Order: sequence, then structure tokens, then C-alpha cells
Amino acid sequence: MVWWWWIVPSVAAFLGVIVLFSGLGSLFRGRFVSGGLGAVGGGGLLAAAAIATLLGLNVQTWSRLTYERPVATIRTKQLGPQYFEATVTQPAAGEDAQPVVGVYAMHGDEWRLEAQVLRWKPWANVLGLDTQYRLDRLSGRYQTAEQERTAIRSVHEIKGGDPAIDLPWSISAWDMARKYRRWVDAVDTLYGGGAYMPMADGAEYEVWITQSGLIARPTNAPARTASSGGWTEVR
Repeated sequence: MVWWWWIVPSVAAFLGVIVLFSGLGSLFRGRFVSGGLGAVGGGGLLAAAAIATLLGLNVQTWSRLTYERPVATIRTKQLGPQYFEATVTQPAAGEDAQPVVGVYAMHGDEWRLEAQVLRWKPWANVLGLDTQYRLDRLSGRYQTAEQERTAIRSVHEIKGGDPAIDLPWSISAWDMARKYRRWVDAVDTLYGGGAYMPMADGAEYEVWITQSGLIARPTNAPARTASSGGWTEVR
């Protein structure tokens, strides 16, 4: 949230109060013209401050509810029929940390990234709590249920996600929500979520965590082609 969404209304409200009381004081002293102008001007400033505050609250709410952050970049390279190599790059966890890179052999037509997700209620998002995630596994996925039952499967354990958020009494928000979710009203749900997209040679995707869960977006031409039409045919 940009600081001036709150500074400007506060200054306007402060000036509005000063001008309003100054105008009212002039009215009581019999200066009707200057007092009336002061009262109207002060009231106008207060009204403008109220409108700006409401606008700031709306922007803040929209920004918080639509907030998202990167989880991983996934690049796929085709090695054979329904056989790919997936390179998963997770962003660095801190200023001095390095991105985490893993390379995985994938059988199938699509990749699927799964995670455990802790979703807060919307009012908690507005107050500053973001959806938490812990990556669980990366797997290959076939387009047809028949192949899913009979063809070669590829499932890989993958770690990553939000570190423990330490509260003053040394209990992580994640663990507290899982253990005491019945009494923690801010938690909407704890669930397993995932996102999947078609694999193609040279395709690149970005996976993001939103306040609602994981989403995936194609970021280059091979990925966009595969996601727009590649799902209709088995490679």
C-alpha cells in the first residue's frame, strides 16, 4: 500500500478540522461571511478526506485480496514420446540465498505441481496475512485415464515453500493453524492443492501462489501453444 493513500487524507482531515473550527469561531463572533466560508471550506476538506480514505481502503482491500507471489518456474524439454525433462527453479528464500533448482524425469503429457495450502479468511488477508504453501510433489500426468492407469508413472518429492512464521511465543503460524484450526477463526481452510499444464519441448511456465491457491501461467510461445491447443492431442 502506497503511504500517501493515508498521509493525504490525514493532512486534509487535519486542515479541515482547523478551518472548520476557525469558521465556526468567526460565526460566533458575528463574522458571518468569513465564518460561513470557513465552515464550508472546512466541511469540504473533511468530506474530501473521508472520500480519499474510503478510496484508500478499497485500493488496500483489492491489493491484498489479489496479492500473489512466485512459487517456481518450470521448463520442459522433450526427450522422447511422452517423456520429458522438467527443470524446476524456486526463487531464493532470502537476500543472500540462491534459487533452488531441481531437474526431474517426467513421463506423460502434463506436469503437475502439488502443495499443502493454508488459506486465511479474506479479512485476515486484508490485515496482512498471505496464503501459505509447502510444496509436496511434482508428477507427470497423462491426458487419458486409461494411460494414467497403465502407463509409466513419474512422481517426485519436492520441498519448498513458506518457512515457519515465528510468533512471539515461538509457535509457527502454520503449525498453530493446523493444530488449533477449530479455534483459530482467521483460518479459512487447510487443503492440498495443485496446478498442471501440458508439457512441450522448450515450454516455460510460472507457478504463483494467490490468496486462493496455486495457479500456473505460460510464459513463452511453446508453452502458450501447448496450453491453448496442445491438450487436444497426445504426443
